[in-house]
Amino acid sequence: MTSLTRIETVTTNDLDIAYERHGRPGAPPVILLHGFPYDVRSYDEVARILAAADAEVFVPYLRGFGPTRFRRPTTIRSGQQAALARDLIAMIEALDLDRPVVAGYDWGGRAATVTAMLRPDLITGLVSVDGYNVHDLANSDAPTPPDQERKLWYNYYLHSERGRRGLEQHREAFARLLWEEWSPGWDFTDKEFAASAPSLHNADFVAVAVHSYRHRFQLATGAPEYQADEDRIAPLPRIQVPTITVSALDDGLRAPKPTAEHAARFPNLIDDIRLRVGHNPPQEAPGAFADAVARVRFAHRIPRRRSTE
Repeated sequence: MTSLTRIETVTTNDLDIAYERHGRPGAPPVILLHGFPYDVRSYDEVARILAAADAEVFVPYLRGFGPTRFRRPTTIRSGQQAALARDLIAMIEALDLDRPVVAGYDWGGRAATVTAMLRPDLITGLVSVDGYNVHDLANSDAPTPPDQERKLWYNYYLHSERGRRGLEQHREAFARLLWEEWSPGWDFTDKEFAASAPSLHNADFVAVAVHSYRHRFQLATGAPEYQADEDRIAPLPRIQVPTITVSALDDGLRAPKPTAEHAARFPNLIDDIRLRVGHNPPQEAPGAFADAVARVRFAHRIPRRRSTE
């Protein structure tokens, strides 16, 4: 973290959202959203680059991670996609941010993408790893090829009580195994993992994770307050805001989608950046990720171009 980084908290209806804030107050805003089971450390270098380019950068800890806390014990510890998006929407509104660029991967990419779908008026543009990162709940029981199904072992593990207890007891070992499987070419250090590991010890981490991986397979009921949003998500509408997709060519979890598939989902696709990295592009290729955010920020000035691998 730089000397310009500040750790702050914003209160929404459900959460006290902790976030790190980089750069000049009042500069054009950017929100960077981490995935599971990572945390804000994914964005240290990206935030430094963007702050140096005169952006004000906000990096929140997602619900269930780090110092972010639920305000009431009675709130359902939901990890569903609509909950993640509503947290982001509430943060933008509570901080009165002027149409930030939102960017993310994994859970954070889903929060950003669904926010772009539900409230395009709130944001300038989107950077999304893996593109249209939205759960199609109606078809969640459709099997995928066996080589893909075996990569989802952690989903199925968390469907069981044994898996819930396993995550509770071995959360760091669980997370580290996923880091290794999903980014086979990323030689992260013990120090890098240790920097993110404390976020896994949030009291609600297990509950939120288990609900997320059960809800997406319709094995857990969603929180009633998000049903209207889930109904709007269900038809899988196209997303109209200016977008750059990031395709991770060495992702051990999922194969990259064709650029044409991204273009069909995002009519205002600026580019599909294809990188030789794993599941965590902002930490594995921070310069390229920061460049994508900067290009979306100035999308009206940049002609669309075709990416090459």
